[in-house]
Amino acid sequence: MVVVLDPPESTLRLLRSSLPPSDLAEETAKKLSLSENGESPDEDALEVLSYVASLASALVTSNDFDPSVWTESLSPYLATLPRLRYNDEPAVAEETIEKFRVACEKEATGEDGDSEDEGDDFGGEEICNVRFSLAYGGKILLHQTKLRLRRGHIYALVGQNGAGKTTLMTAINNGKLEGWPMQLHTHYVDSGSNVDPTHEAKHVFGHLTKSTGKSEKECGALLDTLKFTQTMREGTIGELSGGWQMKLRLAEAVLIDADILLLDEPTNHLDSKTVEWLTAYLKSLKDTTVICVSHDTRFMENICTDVIHYERREAWGPHRKLVHYKGTMSAFVEKQPQAKHYFELATTDLKFIFPEPGRLEGVKTSTQKFLEMDNVDYCYPGNDTNTLTGVNLKMSLSSRVAVLGANGAGKTTLVRMIVGDSQPSNLGVCKLFIHHNLRIAYVSQHAFFHVEQHVEDSPASYIQWRFKEGYDREKIESEGFRIPPEEQKAIDDFGIEGIWSRRLRAGVLEYEVKKRNVPEKDNRYYSKNELLALGFEHLLKQTDEKIAAKEAGLDLRPCTVTEIQKHLDDFGLEKEFGTYGKIRGLSGGQKVKLVLAAAMWNCPHLLVLDEPTNYLDREALGALSAALNDWGGSVLMISHNKEFYGSVCKEEWTVADGKVLVQGISTEREMKAVARKKKKYEKEIEGDALKESKGGNMNTDGDKYKDATTNFWGQTVSKKEARQYDKAKKKRDVTLMRKILQIPMGKVMPGYEELGDGKTVPN
Repeated sequence: MVVVLDPPESTLRLLRSSLPPSDLAEETAKKLSLSENGESPDEDALEVLSYVASLASALVTSNDFDPSVWTESLSPYLATLPRLRYNDEPAVAEETIEKFRVACEKEATGEDGDSEDEGDDFGGEEICNVRFSLAYGGKILLHQTKLRLRRGHIYALVGQNGAGKTTLMTAINNGKLEGWPMQLHTHYVDSGSNVDPTHEAKHVFGHLTKSTGKSEKECGALLDTLKFTQTMREGTIGELSGGWQMKLRLAEAVLIDADILLLDEPTNHLDSKTVEWLTAYLKSLKDTTVICVSHDTRFMENICTDVIHYERREAWGPHRKLVHYKGTMSAFVEKQPQAKHYFELATTDLKFIFPEPGRLEGVKTSTQKFLEMDNVDYCYPGNDTNTLTGVNLKMSLSSRVAVLGANGAGKTTLVRMIVGDSQPSNLGVCKLFIHHNLRIAYVSQHAFFHVEQHVEDSPASYIQWRFKEGYDREKIESEGFRIPPEEQKAIDDFGIEGIWSRRLRAGVLEYEVKKRNVPEKDNRYYSKNELLALGFEHLLKQTDEKIAAKEAGLDLRPCTVTEIQKHLDDFGLEKEFGTYGKIRGLSGGQKVKLVLAAAMWNCPHLLVLDEPTNYLDREALGALSAALNDWGGSVLMISHNKEFYGSVCKEEWTVADGKVLVQGISTEREMKAVARKKKKYEKEIEGDALKESKGGNMNTDGDKYKDATTNFWGQTVSKKEARQYDKAKKKRDVTLMRKILQIPMGKVMPGYEELGDGKTVPN
């Protein structure tokens, strides 16, 4: 019996090139090509060579590059080749195998030998040198990539939103990478995107001493440096603003002596003074290695000694690898000019499209005010002093405002009054005018908290849940709009069945009230002040919000997956993530895109952004800046990123010492908030209506299964795949149909529910 071996040509080529040099190579090559009499090839030698190449190919396929395994597997066969055991020394065969193994590994992993990390000129003790693959769910993020770290270096981990930066740092922190040295002590400072009620209920000082194991004196000294007040130390973590919570996480990291410090967006919510402190601290570290993810390019430029970049190259196939560059961010961009968007917001191909706000009743120009504050105070319940005093502000559709100030100065407090989550403490004395039909989209510091309640749903399903009733359900159920028990009792005692309509009469807002057991013809109109005096504040806020939503056409806009995905596409959230993915699997940047898209669903007049630069990569920030500048609504943002807010905002409100200082002027803009023609939407039919459209027969195409047009990932199927699907459909081969549509095991493809989840046999 003759076995013909046909190893990959590339592997055979690498083996031939690994054979010994000089006279030994000449002898071996001669023996491999000719018999001793010079007439015909030595078939035995060629067979050995082919067999060795086949063995090596199997090792490469299994990603096994252990030198001992290669030597043990290949040396018995290579040693039989003529003259390979030079002077009866087995070392020659071992050297050949090692040279062959290294060549195969470089070709398999895409290394071309030009990586800066190949030399030892980086300096510092090597603490980690591993090769691994990394996946999240069913998606491969990194394939057979190398990570080499040195003590005392600060690495900037750079890549697009969704590349897997946070997933990589989480895997490092948990020691889940293949070959990771478990003796290394790591500490992870997360971005704060995940809200944990249990964690937020802990007391600040007690948590710090317990988690670090340090003395009260050491912890207190560091909190003094970071300007924590006694009230903050005695309070809970949840009572701190986003900036102070990040300061606490950083304080914990400073007090823990870690070999590797993992920082995920450490400048989120931080004021400039704290960023300066963090920069100085990181640069002072000598024995700690730092891996940092941040979209604050100036901060990264100031701290990093090396850049680790997520890259995809044609020679590597569809998967990314980590590429190491020595030097700062600017040095990295010089070597990779296509990455210049890390420094320039304008250099981006990504584009966001915001829906225009639509008409605002009574507002004829873009400079006509829709909001005014005059002598407004705010004091938190239980406090003796005001957080804000004597605030005087105006806003119009031309307004582009940045709210500035130190952490805890009262920026978020001011914004919460503007969006209606709280009321001035001197109502009746001050003036607070907000247009009754003003639609506001508020993307808060803790916007992720609401999204996190739907982690098992797709982004499209989340938006569907939120807006399917024709108004923003999440907003109506929020603390600022939810009717408290005492108000509900007052409503019941007054006998209100509902508020049916609203009108503006002689400049006064009046609401049509329907009472229980009273005929509709006897409905009565009450002025807004009359109903407020009766204690119906939240009922009126809900009514105004629902009427404003109706003005935006939310009652007519179909809340279908198709319509929602079109909207998500305008915010850079592709179908793979928007329709078929789960919120749990989204990166921080992708969650921001979802939150933005959801906030803009009701076509708002005012967009309020609290730290919008958190989590978004530079490309997305460039797209957001361009979209805001082109949009016809008003913008109010809290941000510490001057590069970003300076590209959008011409007016600044500085909050300090309880006062708000207004600087700059928002220039007049084109009036885009005008009445629009009602958009016609194509009605999607299903169920019985679909049967009717098919003449009462769901088997119009000869089968109960739908035709194949796109696969599970939203890609159009080829003509060949469509023909294969038709054949499988006629045979009712569900397994093959699922394979052609690339539906993962355990998943149900929307619109193809009849194909099941792959685990159970569909009826």
